[in-house]
Amino acid sequence: MFDKFKESIQQAGDMIKDQAASIGDAAKAKGFQIIDKWVSILPQLEAYGFSPCYFSVALSINPTLEVEMRANPNDFPLERILAILDETKGNTPMHLVFSTIKTTYLLQKKSKLVFGDPLSIRITVKLSPEIKVAYGKPLW
Repeated sequence: MFDKFKESIQQAGDMIKDQAASIGDAAKAKGFQIIDKWVSILPQLEAYGFSPCYFSVALSINPTLEVEMRANPNDFPLERILAILDETKGNTPMHLVFSTIKTTYLLQKKSKLVFGDPLSIRITVKLSPEIKVAYGKPLW
C-alpha cells in the first residue's frame, strides 16, 4: 500500500516537472517572439534620429532585451513628437516609445527644470516591456 502511494506521488511529481518544463518553454518562446517584435522597430527609431549606444540580451526562462538609444532633445519638440505619434498609431511598440517620450517631455516642462542633453531612451523587453526616457545623462 505504501509503495503504491509512493509511486503515485512520484508519478504526480514527474507530471508536474513535465508541465513546468512545457510552461518554461512556452514562456521562452513567447519572450523571444516579443523581443523579435521590438528589435524590428530599432531601425525605425534610428531613422527618427536616435543612435544606438547599448544593446544587451539576457537568456533565461524570461529572455530579456535591453537597448539604449540617444538623440538630440532639440530634434524632438512637442509638435514632432505628436506628429510621430499620429504616424505610429498602428505600431504598438513605436507608439509606446513616443507616448513615453511625450509624457516625459510634458512632465519635464511642468517641472520647469532645464532640459538636459542627450534625450535617452532605454527599452527593456521581457514578457512585459519597460520604457524609460531621460533628458540629460541618465544614471541607469
